[in-house]
Amino acid sequence: MTAVADSVDRTRTRKRALKFTIPFWGFHVAALGVFLVGFSWFALVFSVAMYMARGFGITGFFHRKFSHHAFKTGRVVQFAGAWLGTSAAQGGPLWWVAHHRRHHRTSDDEGDLHSPRVEGLRVAHYGWLERQSADATHLSEVEDLARFPELRWLDKRPWVPIVATGVMVMAVGIAVGRLFPATGTNGPQLLMWAFVLNTVALWHVTFAVNSVCHRWGRRSHKPPADSRNNLLIGLLALGEGWHNNHHSFPGASRHGFTRWQFDFTHLVLRTMARLGLAQELRPIPARLWLGNRRSRWVM
Repeated sequence: MTAVADSVDRTRTRKRALKFTIPFWGFHVAALGVFLVGFSWFALVFSVAMYMARGFGITGFFHRKFSHHAFKTGRVVQFAGAWLGTSAAQGGPLWWVAHHRRHHRTSDDEGDLHSPRVEGLRVAHYGWLERQSADATHLSEVEDLARFPELRWLDKRPWVPIVATGVMVMAVGIAVGRLFPATGTNGPQLLMWAFVLNTVALWHVTFAVNSVCHRWGRRSHKPPADSRNNLLIGLLALGEGWHNNHHSFPGASRHGFTRWQFDFTHLVLRTMARLGLAQELRPIPARLWLGNRRSRWVM
């Protein structure tokens, strides 16, 4: 039995390596290619635009819409948002949402896969993804989403939007380099800056919401979890870093509860609502809005 168990463990380890460890660290090594392909302002600007677009797929759709039903859309917009979020290489929509909903139910307690309080910063940041327990898509958590066949299809084939994004970025770089040589860009350069490095940056900013925002920042409200509002992550994560606000009222479409808490994701959602692409944005409860002036920095 021991030999069988060891064989099963080795098989699981190999599968985990192929599914997460090798791609994860492979992208980190590949990101060093930016030093080989050179720099251009076009590549930098295009990379920032791709960061914000793919990041919004995570923050606006995977998180606020799919995980918490903070607003509504039609199915075409819903699928477009799911495709955009999946292109960020953070898993399929059903997998992502299922784990996130479990995080809210067990936040900073036993059962939370990424809590600094429970297992430290490294595990909370990315270490939990190295484990076999991260593989499962708990369909019982996402029955509301699993009824859409297009989301199930995307969840089973998350590589499709990722590969399509890489090909698109490479094609844009080749086209712009040939049509507008003064930009100083080309296909490999844009691929490195706007896809490879871009993906690694999105990973660590998203991970920081789980790690940094449960360790450092201000607590304006007191939900059971250790969530904090962190200014730096609030800006880099397109509004997700106002994490204490979010845990206080997860269903709000807006995470920045004050004027100075800039929430890029909510600005995009408001624009979508004005264009008729999103409906029924859930507001912040008045009790939270009025009580947000008092906060304290905690470690």
